[in-house]
Amino acid sequence: MTRKHWTAQDIPGLHGRTAVVTGANSGLGFAIADALARRGADVVLACRNEEKAAAAADRIWANAPGAVVRTLSLDVGSLASVRAAAQGLHDEYDHLDLLVNNAGGLRPRYSVTEDGFESTMAVNHLGPFAFTGLVLDLMTGTPGSRVVMVSSTSHRKGVLDPAELDPERGRDYQFYRAYSRAKLANLLFTYALNRRLEAGGARTIAVAGHPGLARTNGGRDMSWTVRIVADHRINPIARAISQPAAIGALGQLRAATDPDARGGDFYGPSGRGELTGYPVRVTSSDLSHDADLQRRLWTASERLTNVVYQGTTSP
Repeated sequence: MTRKHWTAQDIPGLHGRTAVVTGANSGLGFAIADALARRGADVVLACRNEEKAAAAADRIWANAPGAVVRTLSLDVGSLASVRAAAQGLHDEYDHLDLLVNNAGGLRPRYSVTEDGFESTMAVNHLGPFAFTGLVLDLMTGTPGSRVVMVSSTSHRKGVLDPAELDPERGRDYQFYRAYSRAKLANLLFTYALNRRLEAGGARTIAVAGHPGLARTNGGRDMSWTVRIVADHRINPIARAISQPAAIGALGQLRAATDPDARGGDFYGPSGRGELTGYPVRVTSSDLSHDADLQRRLWTASERLTNVVYQGTTSP
């Protein structure tokens, strides 16, 4: 009997391919890294907490004996850490096949990073933008290589002005507004990057996925009332409208590995509201496809991070 849904069983063999997954010590990132390792990929767990990364590597080895798993210190909220991690990859590898920019999250209260960026925009967009730009030269000559960005359905409510990526400085901070803005930035970046790669004749594509509403620890820093409402173990409604991390990771895994995926594709759950279900190609907001907005965000991101993409051509 033919299965109707795309699952981890559909991931092709990945032996001999090297994948970097950021934020891979727990939740969606761990599920992605674990699935890739099970299919034979050499996996680099790029994580902020080195002890948790090592523990995650042990869990993957238990699931996939013989898997090649390494760890890399990376805090996407720090440009110094981003640069050090990128140099570490250059020291270790002559090419990369897959980069999954999974690390991110939302900050319940207003804060800025050591570089002076609003934290939610920094960890979701500016850090991944810089990291991708600094390792892209390891990918562009590699056949079948892919950059995968992790977005969210919340991007549909996102509003973004590249001239002011921190519009809430000194104002009332709303975490959902900041998160929606950052998740919109993820898709603007994906589509702009893919066009540049195509224009430059690179052998790399840029794609995106989103998990729907997955059961992870992403809300660990929220208030206790929000955590209780969102806890599927306590709230049956939360349980009914969410899905396990292993299922939520499938959209990103399909973007990363499906042989039929094309540059600029976006995958997410097939269920109502794209909250649950197995991954299919989905459409993103009209705003995410605004080419002028993409260009302005790109220019602002290069200026703020001081990372200029080499080897790509602005179409």
